[in-house]
Amino acid sequence: MSKAGKGIRYAEVERETTETRVRVVLDLDGGTRQDVNTGIHFFDHMLTLLAFHGRIDIGVSAEGDVHVDDHHTVEDVGIVLGKALKDALKGDEPIARYGDNSTPMDETLVLCSLDFSGRGRFLKDLPFKREKIGDMSTECVTEFFHALAQNAGLTLHLRCLTSENDHHLAEACFKAVGRAIFSATRTIDRRGAPSTKGVID
Repeated sequence: MSKAGKGIRYAEVERETTETRVRVVLDLDGGTRQDVNTGIHFFDHMLTLLAFHGRIDIGVSAEGDVHVDDHHTVEDVGIVLGKALKDALKGDEPIARYGDNSTPMDETLVLCSLDFSGRGRFLKDLPFKREKIGDMSTECVTEFFHALAQNAGLTLHLRCLTSENDHHLAEACFKAVGRAIFSATRTIDRRGAPSTKGVID
């Protein structure tokens, strides 16, 4: 179930399965409020960073079978957040569409490029060494971004140039994606279609 605001870039999306119940509320033109509770503390920290650096007001609540694994909760939050981003951008105002940056975190450097292309695809080179960071599996970092890209209609590239610390690598990824989303979703003064093809899909 989703509900998008009119005239403002706002969305509410909910998803309930036998494994999880997730609700996301976001405002793309906020940036001062982040209220995140997924039951996975490290994931909460990463989502807060993404929203802060993306200057997004966000509320995320999730209840999942974390007693089994963190996978379902992380993936479903990615699905719902992706859908919320897509809904919030359904208005008529044209956006920059592309965003990219290089984000350092101490010894770590991550490159991020994304395009609100309408075609969800995630490509990465993220050499995590540990199985977990805190209470989150490192494999779930890529699962989250895959789900986000698929459901937001994002072409998303993340590449690690150098890193010695998996915590820093994960943190740089979430910050980089937040910063790129902010750049890509800025409204611009452009007439006509958002692509030379006439449509984005």
